[in-house]
Amino acid sequence: AALADDEALMTQLFQYRFPSTSLRTGPSTEFTPSEAEGLRTSSSDSGLNGHSFGNLFITAMAEVTGSFERALLESGRVLAVQGRVLPSTLCDVTLMADLRTEPVGISRVAGQSSIIEAGGSIERVYLEPDDAPAYPDAVRALLEADLIVAGPGSLYTSVLPNLLVPDVARAVAASRALKVYVCNVATQRGETDGYSAGDHIAGLEAHVGEGLFPMVLVNDNLDVHFDAPPGVELAPVDFPPHAAYRVITADLVDRAHPWRHDSDKLARAVLRLL
Repeated sequence: AALADDEALMTQLFQYRFPSTSLRTGPSTEFTPSEAEGLRTSSSDSGLNGHSFGNLFITAMAEVTGSFERALLESGRVLAVQGRVLPSTLCDVTLMADLRTEPVGISRVAGQSSIIEAGGSIERVYLEPDDAPAYPDAVRALLEADLIVAGPGSLYTSVLPNLLVPDVARAVAASRALKVYVCNVATQRGETDGYSAGDHIAGLEAHVGEGLFPMVLVNDNLDVHFDAPPGVELAPVDFPPHAAYRVITADLVDRAHPWRHDSDKLARAVLRLL
């Protein structure tokens, strides 16, 4: 209970990635059922390198409980999570990415950790199969919500995979909730190298179309200095002049970890939008 009550510690724990010589650093906590099986295999073949603790925790829970669905339910109970954790789909899907590298050009990579470690720039991500049915309770929750917040999290391997489930994207579009995309405070090596805040939105809209999230919440405190890992830098507040969304800026930086959001600041900023 003490651990569950320490929100900052829990956030760091579930975003922790086991070291790898080729690891691209950055937060990534989302997880699909197929990756549970992949982690069970790869963790024994090549160790824990590149995998996040959050993914491994849920993988272990799935082994103990016998199902991914039950694992999420019990994880929420064990960690004293407020609310419910709902998967986007229970279908066995694989996250794929088209990566551009020189001089190879476009290559295709499968799996979350492989995408992050592969290098190159991400041209597009998609799910195989691309018609996975959404988890009914997740669709219902989206349709009944007053507020839908996407992010923060790894753009291509955390946020977008959920929206690539067709019925999830349709439910977000159909929902009458206030819909907000929270842009990452900093870039993530291997995913969003050199991105501005506007580039994050452009990457999102390239996959799900314009207008899905009419409001964008962005950190505007760039006056912080820290020893960043290679490829990690604060994302500049730079947007096209005629964007199809409203930009709201605020100081959202965690002073202790300036490449992350301060959860209290973020919560207050989101609630002010209601």
